[in-house]
Amino acid sequence: MPEPILKIENIRVRYSGLPVLHGVSLQVAEGQTVCVVGANGAGKSTLLRAIMGAQRVFEGRIIFRGEEIQKLPTEEIVRMGIIYVPEEKMLFRPLPVEENLVLGAYTVRDKQKVRENLEFVYGLFPRLRERRNQAASTLSGGEQQMAAIGRGLMSNPQLLMLDEPSLGLAPILVDEVLDTVRRLREEGIPILMVEQNVREALDLADRGYVLQTGRITQEGTGQELLESDIFRSAFLGI
Repeated sequence: MPEPILKIENIRVRYSGLPVLHGVSLQVAEGQTVCVVGANGAGKSTLLRAIMGAQRVFEGRIIFRGEEIQKLPTEEIVRMGIIYVPEEKMLFRPLPVEENLVLGAYTVRDKQKVRENLEFVYGLFPRLRERRNQAASTLSGGEQQMAAIGRGLMSNPQLLMLDEPSLGLAPILVDEVLDTVRRLREEGIPILMVEQNVREALDLADRGYVLQTGRITQEGTGQELLESDIFRSAFLGI
């Protein structure tokens, strides 16, 4: 396995005083797409919030490019290049699409680089270019997800974390969003994604982890998990 850029070692996290993650460990290597799958309430979003410093880690370590980050404030973690796209999308709805995108580049000082990043995002999402002057509130659910991912890409992420990118979307838009993740993988952007569309997510993942009631119960390549009899029975009903 390539050298990991992110290592999570036996972290324990509580939410409202209740244990949510119990000794979770995982790794993301340079250029990898890693998917964490599991049912609602398994702790998937809590895991991402813990990495971002938004959820306190009581035990264990989170190491990004050789530096422990579990005690750092969120803004410092963002400056290190970890970008989190939450399931809520959190767009500034009255603002035009392009302004929403540019706001994602607040850590980029070079204006030329901001323009290059904007062109990269528009290349990935031609529909956003068409709607760049429209208020974000006028976008469809799928377009809002594109805008949220595009805003995350504006800051040159060293690691892009996606929280349920297909949540609430029609099946045709699920395919479109996950195809975007596949294209980002081809660009070599490291991705850590949590997702309920198990088959589709693991099909594009270099590595997968199964999170159940706060514990990693299985791990392997995406294909290994999809072919595992225990996994297929529990998650795919086969």
